[in-house]
Formats: sequence, C-alpha cells, structure tokens
Amino acid sequence: MSMLTQVDPYKPLALGTSQNRRVKLNTDAPFTPTYIQASLTQSGDPQGIYTTRVKNRHIVLENPPRASNAQKEHDAKKARRESEKKRRKTAALGRRSTDAKGLWKLENGSEKFDLFLPLHQLWMGYMSELLGLWPPSSVPVAEAMPNASSMHPKLVKADFHGSLLTVRQSKNPCLVGLSGIVIHETENAFKLITRKDQLKLIPKQNSIFTLAVPLYSTLLRAQFEPAEAVSSALSGQRSGTVLDAPHITFDLYGNQFCFRSADRAGRKFKAKETIEL
Repeated sequence: MSMLTQVDPYKPLALGTSQNRRVKLNTDAPFTPTYIQASLTQSGDPQGIYTTRVKNRHIVLENPPRASNAQKEHDAKKARRESEKKRRKTAALGRRSTDAKGLWKLENGSEKFDLFLPLHQLWMGYMSELLGLWPPSSVPVAEAMPNASSMHPKLVKADFHGSLLTVRQSKNPCLVGLSGIVIHETENAFKLITRKDQLKLIPKQNSIFTLAVPLYSTLLRAQFEPAEAVSSALSGQRSGTVLDAPHITFDLYGNQFCFRSADRAGRKFKAKETIEL
C-alpha cells in the first residue's frame, strides 16, 4: 500500500528562468501541462495526475471566503429594512403623520366660504371636462342632459374636493340641511365649509347627500390654455356656485361610499340594489 506524497503548490517554479535558461513554449508543449508535470517532482506519475485531476476541468485559482448562512440572512434583513425605509419615504402620508404635522388644519381666520369659491369653480370645470358637458346656449336643455348610464361610473370615481354637498337625510337631525364646499374627504367623513363660514365634519355613515353637477360646461373659451383658466378662477372673475346655474342633482348614499378618494379611483363598483333604513 503506497503512501500518498505531499505536493507543495507554492514552491518555486521548476521552470523558472535562470541566468542561462529560458522557458520555451510551443504547441507541442503547452504551458499548463508542462508546468504542472514539472512541478510534481515528488509524484511518481505526474502525467496521470494531470490527466485525472486537471485536464478538461475548471479549477479555481483563488479560494475566496464564503459568506455563512447567518451573514447572508443578516444582509437580506438589512436590504429589506433599507427598501422598507425607502418605500416609507416615497409613500403617501398616513393619517397619523398628517395629524402630527397639521397638514389639514386651517389657519385662524381662513375658515371663509369665499376663500374656497375658486376651488369650487375649478371643480366645476373639472366636472365639465370629465362628463363632456355642452357649452351653454349651444343646445336645448333636453339635448344637453348627459346619459345617466355614462355619468354614474365617472362620478363614483371622481374627486369631490371642491364640490358642493348638501345633507338631505341623516340619523342625526342636526345635520340635515347642512350644505358647503368639500375641502377634505376621508374614508368615513366629509369636511365642509358652509356659507356661514363654519367648518363641519359630516360622517358618511347613515347619511344621504345631494351632489349638484352643472348642466352646461363652465370652461372658458380658452379651455386649451389651462393656465389662463386657473388664474381667472383664482382671481374671482367667475363667482357663484353650481346652484346658481342650471344643474343636475344626484343622491349620494354615504353607507355605500365609505372609501378614500384615492381608493375609489381604482375600485370597480357594481350596481346593486340597497335598502337604506
């Protein structure tokens, strides 16, 4: 039984250059087999070792340290924490963050109905473009009335900030008859500014609202120049609300409308009969 011989792969090259020796390489004697067979001086069969262990094989010349499973798990957790932190920075602010920063709190003296009339005017132009309303005095009232089947899918996904809502029915009799411009919509409530310059928080649950939509388009003739339209609305050139002109009214059932405006935009609503008690 022959003992295995130890081979030192880091010893000086056997074919190293000296004063009067040079390494001659040609196709008959390639470098790799020549070097290995010449380096295995302590082996009895260097050609056999090269054939069985080296030839036609991928050999790693370096041995880098491999990361342990614990290190891999630690790096994965760190990457998840970084991605979660980046997602929180780019995501929309939640209710607690907005309440802490006071983003939806009005300054003292800014609870004025007239201050939000330009917002209401912009909303009327937004609805005119969304519903494709006709310009005034262009068609009679019967022909100007849009198709209800085409209006309902657009209204349930529309943005109500700036709209004029009226509480038609509610379990709280103190809320019936309240009307104002919507300045903030949450999942369960509307925040209105009334004509008496009062800020009211109206819950959606157990309430039925009346939504007024203009019958004719309120867009300016220069509707293809939105910058001029916005500046004219903010300067108060067009005063009044949607109730001061021909309009269409819709009943809005709050129990079926408990969604945020951003959630309603991507939600699919199905028509189904409901009984409001």
